[in-house]
Amino acid sequence: MTERPSPYAKAVSLLGRRAHFRAELRAKLLARSYAEAEVDEALDRLARDRYLDDERTARELVAAKLARGPVGRRRLAAELVRKGAPAEAAAAALDDLVPDDDRAAAREAAESWLRRRRGTSDPAALARHLERRGFTSKAIWGEVERLGSSSEGAE
Repeated sequence: MTERPSPYAKAVSLLGRRAHFRAELRAKLLARSYAEAEVDEALDRLARDRYLDDERTARELVAAKLARGPVGRRRLAAELVRKGAPAEAAAAALDDLVPDDDRAAAREAAESWLRRRRGTSDPAALARHLERRGFTSKAIWGEVERLGSSSEGAE
């Protein structure tokens, strides 16, 4: 029978697969019935050795999401919270990588959405799509109005 790995070894194994936030890694280790004190000691060691860095992980997650296409600040913030990012790490990543004005990204998302629909222009469906992507109301309604004015010119 093989011996159970230490919390540190298990954490290193999990970090080898992908970056984790401290809270996320802690929950996984505790779910595997490791003692709380041992888990905290292992996570402190990983942080000291710079293998565990919530700010870096938040930046990497935001950058990876943005590389896949335009995403609004609200959706990115929700994803960071869901994954266990501390508030300060999430705020720093969003402030560094996501502009406050998301209208340009919303326009890019709207144009991509319209291309996939080959010109079908349902303003309500576009609004729902942009809302799911996490854009602000201002950006969403700007794109809905732009869609309405461009379809009026086509008639």
